[in-house]
Amino acid sequence: MGSFEYLLAALTPLNLLLAVAGVVAGTAIGALPGLTATMAVAVLVPFTFAMEPASALIALGAIYTGAIYGGAYAAILLNTPGTPSSIATTFDGYPMARAGKGDLALTLACLSSVVGGLVGAGFLLLLAPPMATVALKFGPVEYFWLAVFGLTLIASLGEGSTVKGLIGGCLGLLLSMVGVAEVGGDVRYVGDSKALLGGIDIVSALIGLYCVPVLIELVATPVAHLDAANRVAGFRLPEALSLLKRGKFNLVRSSVLGTLVGILPGAGGSIASLVAYSEAKRASPRRENFGKGEPDGILATESANNATVGGGFIPTLVLGIPGTPPDAIILGALLVQGIRTGPTLFTQQAPIVYTFIWGLILATIIMLPVGLLIGRFAFRSIVAIPKAVLVPAVALLTVLGSFAVHNNIHEVQQMVVLGLIAWGLGRFGFSASPIVLGLILGSIAERGFVQGHLIGGARGNIWGEFFGRPIALAIICFILLGLLWPWWAARRARGRESALV
Repeated sequence: MGSFEYLLAALTPLNLLLAVAGVVAGTAIGALPGLTATMAVAVLVPFTFAMEPASALIALGAIYTGAIYGGAYAAILLNTPGTPSSIATTFDGYPMARAGKGDLALTLACLSSVVGGLVGAGFLLLLAPPMATVALKFGPVEYFWLAVFGLTLIASLGEGSTVKGLIGGCLGLLLSMVGVAEVGGDVRYVGDSKALLGGIDIVSALIGLYCVPVLIELVATPVAHLDAANRVAGFRLPEALSLLKRGKFNLVRSSVLGTLVGILPGAGGSIASLVAYSEAKRASPRRENFGKGEPDGILATESANNATVGGGFIPTLVLGIPGTPPDAIILGALLVQGIRTGPTLFTQQAPIVYTFIWGLILATIIMLPVGLLIGRFAFRSIVAIPKAVLVPAVALLTVLGSFAVHNNIHEVQQMVVLGLIAWGLGRFGFSASPIVLGLILGSIAERGFVQGHLIGGARGNIWGEFFGRPIALAIICFILLGLLWPWWAARRARGRESALV
């Protein structure tokens, strides 16, 4: 059966209905602060057990795709990432919403999400086996350098102060060390609290660091949450398409970066969106506008995090290694369906896997009209809701979101404490983003460093382990480029100014 037959199989009324329902359900769950894409897939996966394997995969893929995109709503309208993948979307999305351009920001997020999703699914369709082979070459050292590369982005997240950004990043690294070490089992910074043995939960920290300061500011300030004056009602589609055309290279670059990061097991959309945002800012002639409502920032982050959906399925289907946390749940659903992942999946069970890939592409396309309609409704609703209703509703969601991850009341307490700390630090100009980045990447860097050091020690060549591997050297070059490029660009700009004088 050829590709056309697989496409026809994905176009059956049942599969189309599942794709639409999955995108809507995933978008709704992803838009709620704290209810991540992983949770969306986990909550809805039992409904797929009675389905045919291809239909079940299409439903799960649609839920996953919708949830990643849905996180943009809270990020843009509430300055609160609906999912960790939407952290970087807050940087420019919320300033656009405050300026009365929230509807434009949501349209840009929808369009770029569709483009990124199609690029990721296209890579999955055409290049899955060879790209999965490349992913296998990533060892602990490569993950260490990849985390270091992510940590170098902290300098650009300090919102005007590099020093404050670095201090926030160091605080995040300290938070990542709380609890029992993943390698070695050492107990660190827990005091007499057994609740901290498991460390600081990422989702609870994310909700606290982003949501609680916003809620406090909403209560403390009498002005409206969003400025709806003089805004253009509707999708603002022509304007969004014009910005998309202007940033086409940024869009393609970010989508490819998101796909490549998604292929790396455990990396995920949060790292992909931050890397894409940094590259977009570095290459943009309007880099000084980033963080103040620059549309290219939204194009980069939303295309990158949605591209990780297709990218993450590459190692999941070809190697049986989950590329992202939601992929791990979907992998479990595959095992329940009796499907064995591996290189033979694309030959022995081709009808299932290729029907699923075409269904994922169709779900991504369906996300365009669904996302535009929901975005228009969401913006009008958020603008119209009075603070007396909005604040308690969001506060309830933050408590439910932090509790529902592990049904642990201690994580709600962590969320509140970290939120109060973030609000206090925010009064002195410290941003929450470097703290979150340090927290997410700290454990990855530590695990990669310790394992790399042990492997290098066993081989008698620690320096060669860290600096003698080709992929590691390539990542180190990118790190140096990311650190030196701003300095070189600033020096070149000063040279041009002096030449004009």
